[in-house]
Amino acid sequence: MLELSNNNELPIIPGKRYFTIGEVSDLCAVKSHVLRYWEQEFPNLKPMKRRGNRRYYQRQDVLLIRQIRDLLYMQGYTISGARHKLDGEVSEEDNSQAGQLTRQLIKELEDILEVINHP
Repeated sequence: MLELSNNNELPIIPGKRYFTIGEVSDLCAVKSHVLRYWEQEFPNLKPMKRRGNRRYYQRQDVLLIRQIRDLLYMQGYTISGARHKLDGEVSEEDNSQAGQLTRQLIKELEDILEVINHP
């Protein structure tokens, strides 16, 4: 779930080990002050800090930021809701909706396969 489909418009993450806050801002289409705020709100977002309190993000941090961005901006979660979703606290309602969507998707894919195999 780290690389989300609606993140396709975002640039490809280069094969670097560390990224500055400016680079992450460009890679995730999120302003720097928002990234600093998210660090306070999402405990699993902890970039390394080196001299002068400069932040250095790793690839998994960039992927997490893209996931947070998707939850907040695309799926409409609140910060609290996104935090719970990332922590794995998914309600039964979310599970049943996910199951329903999965069954629907499987049915649609089976229909497509049938059309392709029997022209």
